[in-house]
Amino acid sequence: KRSVKAKKNILASFLIKGGSILIGFILFRLYIEYLGKEVFGMWDVIASILTWFTFFDVGLDKGLRNRFAQALAKGQKELARSYVSTTYAILFIISIVVLVLFFLIQPLLNWATIFNIAPEKVMQMSSVMLAVFSFFCANFVLKIITTIYKADQRPAFSDLISLLNNVFILIITVLLINFTEPSLLYLGITLAGVPVVVLFFLSIYSFRKDYKEYSPSLKYVKKEYFGDLASIGYQFFIIQIISIIIFSTDKMIITQIFGPSEVPAYSAAFKYFGMVTKIFTIIIVPFWSAYTEAYNKDDFDWIKRTNKKLRGIWKLLLGLSIVLLSISPFVFKLWVPDLEIPFFLSLSMFFYVNILAWGRIFVIFINGVGKVRLQMLTSIIGAVINIPLSILFAKHLGLGSAGVILASIICLLYGPLLAPIQYKKIISKTAVGNWNK
Repeated sequence: KRSVKAKKNILASFLIKGGSILIGFILFRLYIEYLGKEVFGMWDVIASILTWFTFFDVGLDKGLRNRFAQALAKGQKELARSYVSTTYAILFIISIVVLVLFFLIQPLLNWATIFNIAPEKVMQMSSVMLAVFSFFCANFVLKIITTIYKADQRPAFSDLISLLNNVFILIITVLLINFTEPSLLYLGITLAGVPVVVLFFLSIYSFRKDYKEYSPSLKYVKKEYFGDLASIGYQFFIIQIISIIIFSTDKMIITQIFGPSEVPAYSAAFKYFGMVTKIFTIIIVPFWSAYTEAYNKDDFDWIKRTNKKLRGIWKLLLGLSIVLLSISPFVFKLWVPDLEIPFFLSLSMFFYVNILAWGRIFVIFINGVGKVRLQMLTSIIGAVINIPLSILFAKHLGLGSAGVILASIICLLYGPLLAPIQYKKIISKTAVGNWNK
């Protein structure tokens, strides 16, 4: 039953995500045509900065995913509802505090230095950040519904949200291109506001239909359950901060060293080879909560079979990546003819997506069973060396944007190197110390 549910969601996700990926490629080109390389590079950096603030959920998103899945596996519906209600209450309070702090602090920030832009553009950037950050804080709370779908091993529904977002954004972007002058503010409001509207109506629908018995209520907010959510959540919280440092600082580093006009080339390569990541993510995401259920029921045979199948799928995707690399110069000329994307940048991105995908085969299991202490400790080391290593490779060794990618690969070696060892130890019940925490 667990396998069938996963397969159905994978198939549905492929159909849904395929449309979302296609629209995403169209939107990428439209953004560049609408804003130009430099201004679009600024937006790309804004989007990266916003991801930095996701750490304010203090790991509760991942904590809820594991605890909700465990409660469902044990038939504890009232406990599951308390977890949902408590998470909503805490994240709502956090979002209000963060929003107020941002409105107080933002006038003191030097946007010209942060974005490496001319002083006359600062006023526009301030307006953009205020509008976008407000939507971000609303999204911060509303996105909990997607966590519930994932915890219930229904990630395809979560992918449907992404498709709806892209469809509405595409329609509005086309209208902006035809009826307005290029405006970072208009585009920012569109990209940040549409997901909030979609999540709002999805939440109303879901808690009236599919998850009515788990709908958030003040009566079910229990402060004592914060400890349950936070006990595993704080480790995910630290890993999340570190991931943000490693994954989301690349564009800022490129902006500071080479200027925002160099960001679109990096983003194009990332988006192109990211197709492999997205395909693999579609396949692997349903197994997080499936592993949680299987582990709590001591179904180790199913875990081993699933891991073997995922390794086989990775080999197929490696072959696809080689094809994508070989045709990349032709695809870039057709897709983004205004951008110059060096082959070395493509080659670096090729290694990046495949090395990380191999690690995710084992990390998804480790996350599902909550044994993340070792991942947290090694990730801290990666976070410390990431920025100086990126600057060394990109600037001092003259590797350009590709150097930033190579630095990220080095900083994320826990997944491909240590996670397979930890997986085997947990499965064989020989894991001790940090290997089993």
